[in-house]
Parts: sequence; structure tokens; C-alpha cells
Amino acid sequence: MGGTRLRAGLVGLGAMGRNHARVLGLLGGVDLVGAVDPAGGTLADGTPVVPTLDELLALRPDYAVVACPTALHEEVGMTLAAHGVCALIEKPLAHSVVAARRLVDAFEAQGLVAGVGHIERFNPALQSLRSRLEAGDLGEVFQVVTRRQGPFPHRIADVGVVKDLATHDIDLTGWVTGQDYASVSARTLSKSGREHEDMVTVTGDLTDGTLVSHLVNWLSPLKERFTAVTGERGCFVADTLTADLTYYANGAVTTEWEALRAFRGVSEGDMIRYATAKREPLLVEHERFRDAVAGNDASNGIVTLREGLRTVSVAAAVLESARDRGSVRLPGARRETAGT
Repeated sequence: MGGTRLRAGLVGLGAMGRNHARVLGLLGGVDLVGAVDPAGGTLADGTPVVPTLDELLALRPDYAVVACPTALHEEVGMTLAAHGVCALIEKPLAHSVVAARRLVDAFEAQGLVAGVGHIERFNPALQSLRSRLEAGDLGEVFQVVTRRQGPFPHRIADVGVVKDLATHDIDLTGWVTGQDYASVSARTLSKSGREHEDMVTVTGDLTDGTLVSHLVNWLSPLKERFTAVTGERGCFVADTLTADLTYYANGAVTTEWEALRAFRGVSEGDMIRYATAKREPLLVEHERFRDAVAGNDASNGIVTLREGLRTVSVAAAVLESARDRGSVRLPGARRETAGT
């Protein structure tokens, strides 16, 4: 690599791209050497903005962050791989399963570190939730429910809510539970006059039988980022907007109220709100990727391209289900999903 300090490039200066530029400017051991935007110019800190990817490659970056529209991920990623440049590609990995698989193959063939920007994995609430599930705090997991809704984002034009937003929930569900999706059934609506869907509801199950439910839309004035995991000992609720994690335990105290005693099920127990160190998820994501590139080690918690491929595969199954109005089954644990 490029000496003791890594040279980073950035492709795309939209809303997310500018967030990446801000964090790259703060990242220790890394120099942001250039960004790509058709308008050219310079960033506020003097970093050159070049109009083409070839001009960025001429600046000899060790790795590049790909934050351009999803439809361009395959073309940009393949070019970076061909030039031996590591890449952190924003989610979703690509616009189709075929394109995502090509990216996996290209970077693996070159032996390059590459990752996908599924930022929710670095949210403190979800990191704490996953650790507690791994420790067995909840016992057997029964169900995962997510809600991700809010107003229409004008930054997105080339994909709908399934690829832009539901991929967050697909990835985090598989990650916190350690399971793959077995089947999905979905319905979508397009109410904003755009080409793509702006609302989806998904139900399904994971390979261990855990039930899942996702509600995602761009049609609500309420901004919500909610994840609930219910199991034999209670329920964890994560709010990724505030990075808070709360545990609702099953009750252990016998009630003497006869009307309630007739119900044979769980009862309300203690509620615990956990305190977590609230570091910015995007900064943590960049630190992990920087360290992976510096050590040529992709096992330190970055989201691999193969994990990104699985998420694209499930998203494709969701859209297939919505189109055909039926349930779609996916292959078993940790196997690639067929798709188009």
C-alpha cells in the first residue's frame, strides 16, 4: 500500500458522498487525495474534485469509497478492481444479483479488500443487541420486526425503497441473528408518481424458523428506525435514530389478579435501558475498513461483498414476490441466491 498513510479516493459527491468526504477528512492515517464529480472543482479543504474516474485513478489511491448512484456501482467497482484498488461500496452492493456477483468475483480474483457500506451494523444499539443475542441473553429467538419509515428523500432517483432502505433491515436481521432468509412474501405500493416502489411490507422466515417482518416506506411524516427482537426470555428494542437499546424481560412475579392469571403466556417484567458508547456509525465503519486495507485483513468486522451479495439476493426475492404476489423461497444457510 501507499506507505504508512493510506491514500483514499471518493466516487460521488451527493448527500452520502459528502458525508463520506467529511469523515475521510477526519480519519487518522488516511489522506483523501481526490473525489469524482462531473462538475469538478475542489472540496472546502482543498481536495481536488476531478470529473472522471480515470483522473482519480491517476492520483494513485490505495482504496476508494463508491458513493455514486446504485446503477453505476458495477461499472465503477469493476474498474477499481481491474486497477488493483480496494473499495468500500455503498449499499446496496449493486442494482442486480448478477452485477453483485460480478463484483464479488472481480475483487476476490485480485485478492483485494472490499466491503459494503451497510452502516446499521455499526450503530451502537445494534452492536450491543447482537452481542447480547450471541451471549444468549434472550434465549431462543422467535421473531424480528423492523420499521423504517419517513418522508420522501429527494436524493434517491434510481431505485425504490426495497433496494435503498429495506436492504438495511435485511442485512441487520441476518447479521444480529446469524441466520439467512428462508422465504419472503411482500407487497409494494407506488404512490409518489415515481417509477419505483415507495412502500413495502415484507413477511418471511429465517433458516432456523425465526419469523421476520419489515415495514419500509417513504410516505410517512413520522421518521422511525425500529428493531424489535422477541425471544423466550423477553424482547430487545433498538432505536437506531437515538442509538438506544431497551430490554423488556418476561415477568417472574405471579399475579393475584384472577382475570390476568387466566391468560397462559408471558407477563410484563423489568424494563432495562442500556447505556452504550455512542460513536458515529459512519466513522466506525471507516475505521474498520481503513484497518482492513492497512492489514489486508477483511475479518475485522467489515461487511464483505459476499454478505452484500446475499442482501441483494433477498431484495431481489422481495421484488419478485411483490411482482408475482406469492411467496419466494431462498436457498439454505450461507448459500448464494439465484436472481437476475
